[in-house]
Amino acid sequence: MKRIAYFLTVVGLLVLFAGCKKQESDADAVREGINQHLSSLKTINLDAMNMNIKNVSIQGNQAQAQVEFKPKTGAQDGAGMEVSYSLEKQNGVWVVQNSQPTGGMMQHAGPGENPDANTASPSTGSMPNFRDLVPGGGNSNALPPGHPPLNSQGNSAAQ
Repeated sequence: MKRIAYFLTVVGLLVLFAGCKKQESDADAVREGINQHLSSLKTINLDAMNMNIKNVSIQGNQAQAQVEFKPKTGAQDGAGMEVSYSLEKQNGVWVVQNSQPTGGMMQHAGPGENPDANTASPSTGSMPNFRDLVPGGGNSNALPPGHPPLNSQGNSAAQ
């Protein structure tokens, strides 16, 4: 009789502990789906970014998430980007179907696009022509205002 009571107590405790495992919230599952999507793209260093899910709405097996990304260090105030994600639940896992940039200082590169090819960035494009930067258009005879005249004999003797 004691053995049966002991056995039932042990079985009851095992069932209790097995049933009390923490259930993952839908927001956490959506976050994991977005992380999996970004990891598969290999265009963003997730370790260097803080991801803040601002809003999640779920309707059946469809979800919408508004996500804000900010650099962890070395960024100016307000630096970051906002992206809207559409997700679908497939086999119990949230999978990103579509992403759309919605704002922020930085813009998310689209699928298959080079993230460094943002034409709005002042650091992209060709190098400036040096002659355009020098007063006189790079004319070798032009001197800056206030510069004394050059003596061609003294100049060659100094060399």
